[in-house]
Amino acid sequence: MVKVRDLGLGFNSDEIVLFKYCSGSCHRTRSNYDLTLGSLLRQQLISPGPRERVLSHPCCRPTRYEAVSFMDVQNTWQTVEKLSAAECSCIG
Repeated sequence: MVKVRDLGLGFNSDEIVLFKYCSGSCHRTRSNYDLTLGSLLRQQLISPGPRERVLSHPCCRPTRYEAVSFMDVQNTWQTVEKLSAAECSCIG
């Protein structure tokens, strides 16, 4: 449960909404790509640039989203599409 104004989307509202997100490990679904990338990184045969973050495993990400509706301080209903995670899966 978070305040709408804390979502960082520029909406001025004191309402509280349910923001569902994905988290968790995806190590069980690692592919040959993930295994090879991890090995090359450990051996320092490849290295990311100074501002890059290389992940050698799939990421738990939303695969389906839900819209969230709320009333702003102007008493106007707002709907934000694809805001909250409805389903999650290992992607990558």
